[in-house]
Amino acid sequence: MLINARRQAKIGDDLDPRIETSEEAGTTVCRLSGNWTTRRVAIVDKAMRDIAGKGGSGPLVIDMSAIGRLDTAGAWLIQRLTAAARAKGREAQIRGQTDVAGILLSAVADATDRPGDSRKAARPNLIVSFLEALGRGVDEMRKDFLAAMNILGATIRGGQMKLGRGHGINFAAIFSQIDRMGIGAIPVVVLMSAIVGAIVAQQGAYQLSYFGADIFVVDLVGILVLRELGVLMTAIMIAGRSGSAITAEIGSMKMREEVDALKVIGLNPVGVLVFPRLVALVVALPCLTVLANFAALGGGILVSWFYSDIPPIQFIDRLRLAVDVSTIFAGLIKAPFMALIIGIIGAVEGLKVGGSAESLGQRVTASVVKSIFVVIILDGAFAVFYAAIDF
Repeated sequence: MLINARRQAKIGDDLDPRIETSEEAGTTVCRLSGNWTTRRVAIVDKAMRDIAGKGGSGPLVIDMSAIGRLDTAGAWLIQRLTAAARAKGREAQIRGQTDVAGILLSAVADATDRPGDSRKAARPNLIVSFLEALGRGVDEMRKDFLAAMNILGATIRGGQMKLGRGHGINFAAIFSQIDRMGIGAIPVVVLMSAIVGAIVAQQGAYQLSYFGADIFVVDLVGILVLRELGVLMTAIMIAGRSGSAITAEIGSMKMREEVDALKVIGLNPVGVLVFPRLVALVVALPCLTVLANFAALGGGILVSWFYSDIPPIQFIDRLRLAVDVSTIFAGLIKAPFMALIIGIIGAVEGLKVGGSAESLGQRVTASVVKSIFVVIILDGAFAVFYAAIDF
């Protein structure tokens, strides 16, 4: 008896899937039999496609009472035939399935009928896509602005080391950040500013030599560097160097849940993490701007001496006539505002970091790009304002 039972089980395992189709009073009946498993459903795949491709307006009935075994592959074929019939407006019905087969068919139907998974879903046209992207961008700008105002307001209130419990300014943290963002940036700022000043002097001298006005290269270098290029180039370099560092540091703390830990122990993340960095930037950027101005003027002096035969003493005498105190302060006034923008954008992007390294990289990139963009816009706004008040 045991041997006969094993033989019957083996014969049952070897049953190939079969389909018998008949017409009964305008209804197409598909009787399925055999084992509809992954290893065997390829036998009936073409036949199932042919049935799905045939026309007809009558109902379709799929009889599963003679099916032995059924797995996901077989259930998917049956569900595909049902969906194809319903897509053509036909009524499709499944009968004779067991409780287990019914659960499997329902799961396959739920997985294949998700709206986002449909390959034939209509894609929005170009105008709709553009308007959608524009709306998302505006909403993102609104959220960033509110977050930036929150950080700015918390910074103006003071250190706020403890949540709602007085002020506590950590001077050691501020001086540490000044050392990192200010003193550490001196070499690159001085080098780049000297090169930019030398390039401006060389190009100006080359063009002015056609008119015999080489001496006016001093006016060009002095006014352009002191009013615009000195502070702008310094802010751009600080945005790339220190702004990205702020985002990376705060973002790494956010990934490791250190920001949440500060809140748990009663400390204010803005007071502990953001306030020292903002104060350090506001102090360091004007000082770096002064050094950048000297470096750019030094590069202009050297190039004017060797390229246009303008001695350094003559350059300095002409510079005293070309610029005044307002020219110097026109550039320095911008520095604290640019520092605030760089620090706030870096902090906002850092606090938006998710739990992945990819998110950290995206936020750092966004921080640098947004900081440079807003700094340039602010510089243009100051230029318009200065022209309006004749400063």
